[in-house]
Amino acid sequence: MKLEKETQYIRGITLKRETIPTFDQFPFNLPVIKNLNTLHLHPNVTYIIGENGMGKSTLLEGIAIALGFNPEGGTINFNFTSYDSHSELDNYLRVIKGAERPEDSFFFRAETFYNVATNIEEMDRESGGGRRIIDSFGGKSLHQQSHGESFFAAFVERFQGKGLYILDEPEAALSPLRQMSMLARINELVQDGSQFIISTHSPIVMAYPGAKILELTDEGMCETSLEETPHFTIMKQFFGNRERMLYHLFQSN
Repeated sequence: MKLEKETQYIRGITLKRETIPTFDQFPFNLPVIKNLNTLHLHPNVTYIIGENGMGKSTLLEGIAIALGFNPEGGTINFNFTSYDSHSELDNYLRVIKGAERPEDSFFFRAETFYNVATNIEEMDRESGGGRRIIDSFGGKSLHQQSHGESFFAAFVERFQGKGLYILDEPEAALSPLRQMSMLARINELVQDGSQFIISTHSPIVMAYPGAKILELTDEGMCETSLEETPHFTIMKQFFGNRERMLYHLFQSN
């Protein structure tokens, strides 16, 4: 059963502006943080989009850490670090929780999923014969699969429903067909009472019906529709008149 406003797990995120020492240093100098008061989340799917450098991953990382996730990803129970590079944004965020609590949760980061896979193998070697963690990902070593296969194993096998799932650029290793399959999986999980917060560049991934799309710009953050996003517009223009777009692109080089 889909979550509603009254039952969603995370209703929003508030920036504790009064505690921030300065807005002149990273990450507080990012436009999205400078202009942030409260970020209201959709009960089912919220997308955070924008050009590179706008702070999508920084914001998503801050939200995830504030919720208790490991900075490099995994479940709440993952506690490892390969390289301590996350910002201190989480210390200045206040989570507005709903009435319900998720039964499952996962923070998926495309750029550090390799580290999560390594940590799973290390924990399974040290488990002493109990149920292996990798079994919840389909039983096959994530390092013995392609990036796309291992990513998809997490979405299909590990995500169990009635969960809170935070995904940072999950399309990174997925073909367009796999991205559409991912949309179908998101829908299955939404129908089973799950809530998603997703950072993405992919117009396919951000096409979930009825979702909230928040675009980060130099002015801060604004809600938009799929058809109004630069991602959708550029792809439509490119495939609608590829020769003309390539001509102008090559002329500028």
